[in-house]
Amino acid sequence: MLEGLNALRLGIRLVLSAGLRRYVIVPVLINLVLYAITITLLVRGFSSWMDQWMALVPSWLGWLDWLIVPLLAIALLIPAFFTFTLMVNLIASPFYGFLAEAVERRLGGGSEDSRSLGRQAIDSFKRELHKLTYILPRMALLFAAGFVPGLNLFTPFLWMLFSAWCMAIQYLDYAMDNHGVSFPRMRGLLAAGWWRTLGFGAAVSLTVWIPLLNLVVMPGAVAAGAVMWQRSYAALNAEGRSLRVKD
Repeated sequence: MLEGLNALRLGIRLVLSAGLRRYVIVPVLINLVLYAITITLLVRGFSSWMDQWMALVPSWLGWLDWLIVPLLAIALLIPAFFTFTLMVNLIASPFYGFLAEAVERRLGGGSEDSRSLGRQAIDSFKRELHKLTYILPRMALLFAAGFVPGLNLFTPFLWMLFSAWCMAIQYLDYAMDNHGVSFPRMRGLLAAGWWRTLGFGAAVSLTVWIPLLNLVVMPGAVAAGAVMWQRSYAALNAEGRSLRVKD
């Protein structure tokens, strides 16, 4: 996780630096609007949602209210903010693709992406939809598990793991897309370095909850994904290609 935190810290510093800030303005504005909407919906519906979930807890577990209530609260808050993150990324995906490319140039690297800006923006949006088709069914299954008595006590921990994995997919994907790595191939690379992947995803998941800081965490995570690509995943990708050639 330390590697992920260090990359995220560097990513945030990069997006706040001169020359890269222009790629962050629109995503931050989108973040602000959707953040306000999410908070409003949570304030209005949280109490009734908690009542519904507590009604599913078996009566014989009533003595564990001190533990069950915070666990259920986490199980509600994580998917709410997870959905918020997905929406921000869907809308801001074209800007994030350009940001990842600019960060790589700043780091002395660069992609071999020959697409026009318009084509790249359209492809970034399509790629985001592809990610949603992967994430949403699994998210729905996990959400449904929260309504199963007994099993719903474990869903907060499952949500934490799922959130870390999906945050890694979300923010490591932009640099990989710029380098022509397909979505299935990208998932294979993340699985090959799963300890690094989950550490990075956990770092993003934790920091995205910090008020005000979370406004720059998302673009910072995109920049961090470019850093992680150059430091680790590019070598894994090259190694995989060489292995296929040998086969």
